[in-house]
Amino acid sequence: MFLDIVTGEKTEILRTVCAKVTKFDKSLAKLVSDMNDTMIKAKGVGIAAPQVGVNSRVFLAVLGSTTKNPVTVPMVNPEITYFSDDEELDEEGCLSLPKQFAKVWRSERVTVKFQDLKGKSSQLKLSGLDARVVQHEVDHLNGILFIDRLED
Repeated sequence: MFLDIVTGEKTEILRTVCAKVTKFDKSLAKLVSDMNDTMIKAKGVGIAAPQVGVNSRVFLAVLGSTTKNPVTVPMVNPEITYFSDDEELDEEGCLSLPKQFAKVWRSERVTVKFQDLKGKSSQLKLSGLDARVVQHEVDHLNGILFIDRLED
């Protein structure tokens, strides 16, 4: 099912620090499935729960999006535990800020710790676009939009 994407830089849910997920049940699986359908329809490489109006620490990231075998990974209660000192400046956009694009500095490499849809903990070391997508989506869960990271 397609969900409505919440837009606007002043929209309250997009400026909210989201609540930790404590129930790993069918409703979480349904939310993630609907978010996936919505992300695919919108041609995104990531989508966070607040972008569909839900106050939950969950997002989807398409890892390896520039390869032949991209994988969509749902991350519940994600936490970036390592940011590399080396950063990269690259263009970002956002499903919640249509037609807005800007170059943003992000760490080139990150380590992210998260839970899957059953609550099992995992950890991934990511670089390049994959690291950028995860940093962008974690920001959403903390009420931060990419435009907040622009240098004046």
